[in-house]
Amino acid sequence: MTGTAPFDARGVANLLLDMGEQRGRAFTNLVLQKLLYFAHARCLIASGKPLLTGYFEAWQYGPVHPTVYQSFHQARHKSISFRAHRTDLLAGRQSIVPPPDSALARVHVEFVVDTYGRLSVGRLVEISHAPEAPWHYVVTQASNRVTLGLRIPDKIIVERFKRHKVAVGGASELGEAIEDTPLTGH
Repeated sequence: MTGTAPFDARGVANLLLDMGEQRGRAFTNLVLQKLLYFAHARCLIASGKPLLTGYFEAWQYGPVHPTVYQSFHQARHKSISFRAHRTDLLAGRQSIVPPPDSALARVHVEFVVDTYGRLSVGRLVEISHAPEAPWHYVVTQASNRVTLGLRIPDKIIVERFKRHKVAVGGASELGEAIEDTPLTGH
């Protein structure tokens, strides 16, 4: 996959998984979602362009890209050992979605894998739930008025990403989440 952003989110997820493997790290779907969100946000802020096609939603344990979630949901809470596929409807064949051949994608994904890829899932969820950060803002807005879904618009990500701050060190106060689910009751 070559070209310019935005890229197929499944291909960027495959790139994250490949870079993680190269560094001796394996990611669950929950961890992959957080890393994908951080890479997308960094790209938006740095370049003004979205890294990914599609959108993020506010789920129980933070931002989730539904298309990527569906591609890896069968791994459940275990480390992902396969790559996202796409189906050629005309030929009826599946093929792996190739990672983007892009310096822009690579620099943001590499930064996120090296910076956040070592953190526990509990810490990643804690960061994604930071007060007034995009996930928290969307969930709070949804509880105060009628909304259509819990999408996290790119505009909100750009405006509120800087609020993703959390103390370094120590254990996560949230414990360790296993698998994400959509929020209900909002």
